[in-house]
Amino acid sequence: MRVGIPQWGNVYIPVKAMVHRLGAGDNDLIIPPPMTQKTLDLGVRYSPTEACLPYKLTLGSLIETCELGADTLVQARGTGICRLGYYAKGQEQMLHDLGYNAQFLTIDVSHHKLLSIMKLIKNVSNDAPWHKVISAFSFGMSKLFALDKIEKVVWKTRAVEIEKGMANRIYREAIKAIDEAMERKEVKNITKEYIDRLNRVSKNSKTDPLKVGIVGEIYVVIEPFANMDIEVELGKLGVEIERTITLSRWVKYSLFLNYLGISEWRKVHRLANPYIDHDVGGDGWESVGEKVLYARNGYDGVMHLAPFTCMPEIVAQNIMPSTKEDIPVLAVICDEQQSKQGMLTRLEAFVDLLEFRRRRGNGRRI
Repeated sequence: MRVGIPQWGNVYIPVKAMVHRLGAGDNDLIIPPPMTQKTLDLGVRYSPTEACLPYKLTLGSLIETCELGADTLVQARGTGICRLGYYAKGQEQMLHDLGYNAQFLTIDVSHHKLLSIMKLIKNVSNDAPWHKVISAFSFGMSKLFALDKIEKVVWKTRAVEIEKGMANRIYREAIKAIDEAMERKEVKNITKEYIDRLNRVSKNSKTDPLKVGIVGEIYVVIEPFANMDIEVELGKLGVEIERTITLSRWVKYSLFLNYLGISEWRKVHRLANPYIDHDVGGDGWESVGEKVLYARNGYDGVMHLAPFTCMPEIVAQNIMPSTKEDIPVLAVICDEQQSKQGMLTRLEAFVDLLEFRRRRGNGRRI
């Protein structure tokens, strides 16, 4: 069995850690190359026209994975209003039509999430004992949480670093070091080391950076290729970003704390209730509530990232202008027609607006 996964941020690192901990070699896990225009072109060519960008990108990535020799593919599935439920079935059929006879294994991200993941790990590990499955999963998650912890420091550092690009270079080194770490203690030490390095980066102590919250559909928020490296570009403009959508947060709440009755989004849903009081699929309900939360926390603006044709985010996008919170929102629609230069022009104009509001005294600081 040669298992392949689609590219999505740094998710390949904890997956690789689990596979290696279970005794599999490098040839047993096929990691696709980083996303490029080729990935997008493949996905667009073989996807329905109305499909969203995450569908097209993951399909293109899975095709590249099959070209590298994968015979078993892992994809998410779910129920509800979001079209995620169609991903695995539609992509499996298309890959078979293209001549790739890969078996599809799915993770249910709507129900029995933890059990679904554990059964999948046990399946691809030739029925390894449960204690080994749990140990491998735990080690992989330690890497996932470490990566997100370092990235949060990067968000703050980019905005105020004197030598632009230094935080990104340190972050790339941290990703490589965590990927190569073999033990949990090593992961912990690497995390501390790279956070210390980021804290020692020369910073402009006189600047008070603009603070922007990023909301939207989880795939385009997390995958840099899908959003044209929007976090890096905002950092270049001296903007500190924040996003609550991270894979480690999803794991913490959806896989564990939900079983204790602790809701990941209870507070956010409560804030959204005056404008929308029920789930509209995907991350739409959360996007509205997070706009309210960022406004109350004194952020200068909000970036709303959404795939073109994504109904949950279209609902959220249409509700946001009608909320009473006085905070600018820039909607960035992500699809294959997007132009990075056009996006940069819009970002620069948005940052100019936020700076103008702050100078006038309308922008609040946290």
